[in-house]
Amino acid sequence: MPLSPTATRELLEQLKHFPNKKLGQNFLVDGNIVRKSIELAEISEGSNVVEVGPGLGTLTKAILASGAELWAVERDATLAEHLRTHVLPEQPRLHLVEGDCLDFPRAELSEDKAAAGYRIVANLPYAVSTPWMDAILSGELPERMVLMLQKEAGDRYAAPHGSKTFGGISIFLQSAFEVHSKHLVKAQCFHPAPKVDSVLLRLDRKENAIRFSTTARDCVRRIFTQRRKQLGALCKRDPQAEALEWFNSLVEQGVSETIRPEALALEHWQALAEKLKD
Repeated sequence: MPLSPTATRELLEQLKHFPNKKLGQNFLVDGNIVRKSIELAEISEGSNVVEVGPGLGTLTKAILASGAELWAVERDATLAEHLRTHVLPEQPRLHLVEGDCLDFPRAELSEDKAAAGYRIVANLPYAVSTPWMDAILSGELPERMVLMLQKEAGDRYAAPHGSKTFGGISIFLQSAFEVHSKHLVKAQCFHPAPKVDSVLLRLDRKENAIRFSTTARDCVRRIFTQRRKQLGALCKRDPQAEALEWFNSLVEQGVSETIRPEALALEHWQALAEKLKD
């Protein structure tokens, strides 16, 4: 059973731990959301699962109860020690790494196990959501991700072209994953309650997932730093000569010469990934 708000406060007091705002420490205290996360992940005995930010172990215990093998990365030393002392001795299927998820995006899951298939369950702090996702998209892709994110970050991940939140991370993520579902999670589901709501996303790897090279990602990001300007003008000035070649090919296909980056459909951005490979 997930820890109640009262039990969470009491445990934090016992640990003499004050939630670190900088690390995005908002602890999930709603059992329905824990159950929904497990349901969306569809994990079972023998599944390889990566968890980012296990915290007090609420979701961790639910994942382990399914019979899965779990690799978890926790940056906070106090919380990592709590997990080592109170969860790890009883759970040989838990492999805990104390460190930053940007240094250990897959919590030291081996390449062999990653290639065999794995899933990610993560409660991502806003500050690390995009660089962590970049790291995931650069390696062996998980079969599925169930991510708790601040609503702003979740909106960017799932944004359709033509929207104000459509940008580089939308393109990179949606080229590799299908946004299967998106659930609003109110701030009151956490302790302490953040100032904004969150979303729970389920992302399923596409059969023909498209990856963007470092060169292609850098090019896309340069373009979106001036998203209100016309795409053609941006490509003409881009240091990557292939960007202008790509834009000219779009015009030949009927794309407007005055189109802005956010209005361009996903499949056209994917053509840039094919042109710009490391």
